[in-house]
Amino acid sequence: MRPYLESSEVVDWTAPDVRALARELGGEDGPLGVAARCFIWVRDEVGHSLDRGETTVTVTASEVLRHRTGLCYAKSHLLAALLRANGIPAGLGYQRLSVDDIGPPFCLHGFNAVALPGLGWYRVDARGDRPGIRTCFDPPREVLAYRPRLPGERTFEEIWTEPLPVVIDALRRNDDLSDLRFRLPDWTG
Repeated sequence: MRPYLESSEVVDWTAPDVRALARELGGEDGPLGVAARCFIWVRDEVGHSLDRGETTVTVTASEVLRHRTGLCYAKSHLLAALLRANGIPAGLGYQRLSVDDIGPPFCLHGFNAVALPGLGWYRVDARGDRPGIRTCFDPPREVLAYRPRLPGERTFEEIWTEPLPVVIDALRRNDDLSDLRFRLPDWTG
């Protein structure tokens, strides 16, 4: 479990502002309560860039916190950082989904997995709610923003300690969301 607790360049929970928020969201009520607060904070306090019409592309947890915006991938980086800073093992998960909900092309969607005592790995999606999308923290019931249903779509079972390189490459290569929205990362596994 140690790799799921480490700080890194992207999941940078040792950044002072990330650590401060993690302390604020921590508590004596155990991992379940802390994980719920971290999830709700990221889901509700950090806007999804496309939903908000933002142009800033954030990558690291500290950038997401500073700008209070990010795509699903970036929001998952912040949630992993907050959980890890509180000593709760957290990883990253992905789905491959249709961009236009009718078939190819496809792109990745990012979410998190958190190791909870007595439950094991529990997947959560702090993407952010909007009409037609509602997520929650309700273990053991998983409520991800999307359900693969078309040929070529899938939810990857792997839980990564670090973001997929294709995700980081896409986020770093595009300074403006107007460019990235037409070059969202895809990966077939």
